[in-house]
Amino acid sequence: MSADTGRPSRRQILKRAVGLGGAALLGSAVLAGAGSAAAAVASSKRFDLTDASDEWFREILLQDVRILQSFSFDNTNKHLYTVQLVQAGRQLPGESRTYTGTERETNGDLCVTRLDWQGYIIGRMYLRGFGHGVSIAAEPSGNSAYLWTETNALADSQNVGYGTKIARFKFTNGAVLTPDSQLISIFDPVPGSDHNTVAIDPVNNRIAHRHRVGGTWKYSLYDLAAFKARTFTPLATLTQPAVLTGPTFQGYASLGQYLYTLDGTAYTYDSAGNRTSESNTYVTSIDWNTGTVVQRSLSKAGESLYYREPEGLAVQIPDTADPAAVRLHIGFGSQESKALTDKKASFYYKDLLV
Repeated sequence: MSADTGRPSRRQILKRAVGLGGAALLGSAVLAGAGSAAAAVASSKRFDLTDASDEWFREILLQDVRILQSFSFDNTNKHLYTVQLVQAGRQLPGESRTYTGTERETNGDLCVTRLDWQGYIIGRMYLRGFGHGVSIAAEPSGNSAYLWTETNALADSQNVGYGTKIARFKFTNGAVLTPDSQLISIFDPVPGSDHNTVAIDPVNNRIAHRHRVGGTWKYSLYDLAAFKARTFTPLATLTQPAVLTGPTFQGYASLGQYLYTLDGTAYTYDSAGNRTSESNTYVTSIDWNTGTVVQRSLSKAGESLYYREPEGLAVQIPDTADPAAVRLHIGFGSQESKALTDKKASFYYKDLLV
């Protein structure tokens, strides 16, 4: 498979289309390690993961200084929402003291930043007791958006808080929310599950739900309107493929017939500051109907970033008048140098559909 080097993409070579009809062209050998699935999702085209990525933003600042965890696009209002864990030493309204970064991680305290599509911060809010921020989803509403996140965090054996349920709430600049806030709607599509997160397919108005049941990772796909009405009858359900067992999971997105996942870790360095590792960032596409891993490709997008930890996937529609021209964005957290540890966020995208 080809490495993603971050060079200009081949998006002008083939016509881009989401393609709600017609079979997807695989373009690569089907990989071993498929998960089981049960679904009937209409066929569509998919992103070519070997297509080189284009840079959107490189090393922009977010509200807090900790690493980007995930992000989502409000394609209607052209806003970008990002999530981080709350930084150490920040005291929020209603708190009697400051907290360490470890305490924030255990409690599942998150910072949401809203940015415009020029990369400028235009809002922020805080979520106490929600989770780790593995995935966030934006649902446009008027000139703002409802956000979907994990909530009701429960600390695991590593003292890291992950959500046991799903929350939906209107973005409110400057607000600090807790899971019992009257402004939040709570959803529990799979009672007893943990590590609950969601991602929205903005073209087909669907919502994907990742969760763990009895130690097994599952993904389900729902019609968004039905999910909001608490009709938890999935269009598709699949077990996480074996190829994703072992790598560090870093996010997911859904578009049409395909689920996309991101895994990998940050670069390592020796005591002198010399890099001692190469990219292990992989993007994988999985067929919702069969659970088959269709493509898995190494990404070297942003390979010159210092630290460079992959953090999140999301689908962008740059022009809502042309919803077929979609982008699959990969997020990265980085820092300027070993001495400067505050994290910045970078975004690279693929837009070739096959």
